[in-house]
Amino acid sequence: MRSRANTYTYRPRPGNAPVRLIIIRPAAGNRRRGWLMLEGIAIPVALGRGGILADKREGDGGTPRGTFHPMRLWWRGDRHVRPRTALPTRRITATDAWSEDPTDRRYNQPTRIADGEPGDRLMRQDHLYDFIIEIDHNARPRIAGRGSAVFLHLARDNFGPTAGCVSMTKHAMLRLLARIGPQTRIVIG
Repeated sequence: MRSRANTYTYRPRPGNAPVRLIIIRPAAGNRRRGWLMLEGIAIPVALGRGGILADKREGDGGTPRGTFHPMRLWWRGDRHVRPRTALPTRRITATDAWSEDPTDRRYNQPTRIADGEPGDRLMRQDHLYDFIIEIDHNARPRIAGRGSAVFLHLARDNFGPTAGCVSMTKHAMLRLLARIGPQTRIVIG
């Protein structure tokens, strides 16, 4: 569900166009860590506990291999000001979640839930989802069981592995957000 009141778009100045390509590669000797290459700069990232997988499945802990595009930024407006980005943005509310149930007709889509309902709640106590870049993994067409809620988000303090996402420091996230747009290709693998 989209709410016009919560959706914004930043228009970059001419000459400050979003980058066309971001590459994410695994680190040598550690499949749970990697590097995000942005304009010749290597940014350390945490990957899924299963490493980068070509055949992503729900619950396997793998980060999907492939080429994706950023869809929008979700951010915690109660903790941070809206960052500069060319992506459409959506402020996270207490009822925002993501369906991870392959039997749900809303599988791998944002949803609104009440207390006690299942789903990956976007408003968390920790800071991992303070900034979420939604990508188009398993979006068109959506295939039940092929993976859901694969995001770029903030890393744990110990840079521990994710459940399949790509995570980074807040500083790296803000730098990335200032340079990407809907046409940016994100190549993982």
